[in-house]
Amino acid sequence: MRELSLHIMDIVENGLSAGAKLIQISVTEEKKENWLRIMVKDNGRGIPADLVEKVLNPFYTTRTTRRVGLGLSLFREAAKRCEGEFKLTSKEGEGTEVLAAFRLDHIDRAPLGDMAGTLTSLIMGSPDVDFVYTHDVDGKVFRLDTRDVKKELEGLPINHPKVVSYLGAFIRESLADLKTGADVSAAP
Repeated sequence: MRELSLHIMDIVENGLSAGAKLIQISVTEEKKENWLRIMVKDNGRGIPADLVEKVLNPFYTTRTTRRVGLGLSLFREAAKRCEGEFKLTSKEGEGTEVLAAFRLDHIDRAPLGDMAGTLTSLIMGSPDVDFVYTHDVDGKVFRLDTRDVKKELEGLPINHPKVVSYLGAFIRESLADLKTGADVSAAP
């Protein structure tokens, strides 16, 4: 995949398929230490212990719509290619956590991509699921929790086009502020 945000979306889709109602996404950029770390954690059904290693095989999938399951294996290979690490942990009945680390300046590291677009797509497509997104750049943190947003909306659906448009602009602006070192806006 050309952008890491697409890997994130794929992993979140796995959690949604597993019945997750809360998905946490964390992106941490440590410029001095030269690391980009990504964590996706869900509270879905989890993966049975005997299948954890199998799901990392590109030719294994539990889906009936296709015969290959490339998502996790491609994400793992992307991390390894960039002198990074990959870890998948899951407990049946509790959920799954995927951790990947990439050398930030590695020539083969894909760009993070459009996280605002990824998040708004997920929110639009799964309005009953709660998402917590945290993005940390050298200690400056942006956090968006859809549970807080839903409280502020006073009954307006979080996937209403005007809400999604506002959230997309808000996330883009906040992430741009993180990159420049400016103070990050408070969550809506």
